[in-house]
Amino acid sequence: MIFLTRKAEFSAAHFYWNDDLSPEENEHVFGKCANRNGHGHNYTLEVTVSGEIDPVSGFVVDLKVLKDIMEHEVVGVYDHRHLNHEIPDFKTVIPTTENIAIAAWKRLDGKIPGAKLHKIRVYETPDLYADFYGQGAL
Repeated sequence: MIFLTRKAEFSAAHFYWNDDLSPEENEHVFGKCANRNGHGHNYTLEVTVSGEIDPVSGFVVDLKVLKDIMEHEVVGVYDHRHLNHEIPDFKTVIPTTENIAIAAWKRLDGKIPGAKLHKIRVYETPDLYADFYGQGAL
């Protein structure tokens, strides 16, 4: 068993807001991130897959195929979008770093031929990231 990780980047806007809370409570819980106009980040997505090395190619997965799947399923969908307003994944889910990682997992799970999705890591900033291993997906 070996693990292989591929990175991709996308830029997106979001805000934090829970409709079950009052505006005052949202501002208390989320601070300036509760601004309904949103703010943006340059996210980094890391997708780690596991599997056996193909004896013919020497790969766990075809790297071009993995890149194309990541682009089609996550990067191309989220890039230059306002996550709260434009992405159905976040219609009822707050687009936190944690929830973006879970949503990316759901978009990629079972779609990578010859490999098993092992981990999703999403960086919101260089010093803030969330890891998701597939358990407890919303």
